[in-house]
Amino acid sequence: MENTGVRRRNRRGEGGKLREEIIAAAVELLDEQGDERAITLRSVARRIGIAAPSIYPHFPDQPAIMLAVVRQEFDRLSAGLRAAAETGGDDPRQRLLAVCHAYLELAQNHPERYRTMFGGLWMPALGESSITAEDLIALGTESLQILSGALGDCVKAGRATSTDLFSDAVALWLGLHGLAHQRAVTRAFPWPEDIAERMISALAHLND
Repeated sequence: MENTGVRRRNRRGEGGKLREEIIAAAVELLDEQGDERAITLRSVARRIGIAAPSIYPHFPDQPAIMLAVVRQEFDRLSAGLRAAAETGGDDPRQRLLAVCHAYLELAQNHPERYRTMFGGLWMPALGESSITAEDLIALGTESLQILSGALGDCVKAGRATSTDLFSDAVALWLGLHGLAHQRAVTRAFPWPEDIAERMISALAHLND
């Protein structure tokens, strides 16, 4: 249900709170509507009970709100991958597998957020909004570093035979991304139960 009531005005110094509320409202709309086109300055303002112009001191346009949402979700992904790696204990192979499964789990649990993270419909042509090329290049860097680090630990321990860590980490991410996408759009396909393990083992060059 949308909040159409009058929102209590933030006290001086609480501008950061309103910014967080704007991002949270955008995420709620994305989860509910399944389409980032439903996220407009007006819909966000209506959700939290403010006038649309009140958003401008925090976000110059709708793409800036979406960028904040995407950054937040990438931060959430990175935190989830780091937590998953800790569950693998001292075994680097198990840490890598845990990281990969955590990635797939996030995509499965939040498909609309995941799609939006990797482009979706929100991403404007450069020069048509406040979004810059530098903003886009930085997205996902930390998550890829975590994945690459887990693979690198496998190589150091002799559990993987990769000779080009960066390229293999990118290939592994592309494999995870492809599987996550196909699982979301091809629901009736009879996926082998161990398809994730087979793919991860092959792309990461893991030893038995």
